[in-house]
Amino acid sequence: MGMMGKLKETQRKMEETKLRMDSVLIDEQSNDGDLKVTFTANGKLKSISIADSLLEDKEQLEDYLIVTLNKAIEKAAKVNQAELDAVAKVDIPMIPGMDEMFK
Repeated sequence: MGMMGKLKETQRKMEETKLRMDSVLIDEQSNDGDLKVTFTANGKLKSISIADSLLEDKEQLEDYLIVTLNKAIEKAAKVNQAELDAVAKVDIPMIPGMDEMFK
């Protein structure tokens, strides 16, 4: 397969990987488990579960949401990037200097 064919194949595999990431779920929760969130590896929020005790303290709930959502988003981004990097590195022959594109 020529270089253009390999690039097109890699592009197709990357698109398939992106679609698959919609079904990969990332769960995160607060340290005490009172707040739980689920994201897809593409960073889409799927669910939030909030303990009743958090509903009584707006400020605490806001803090929990910020910390827990940020941790989940970071995890999702890492999983997504690792999957896309794996496809790119396996299928694209490295040209000098090209490896910088995949960091």
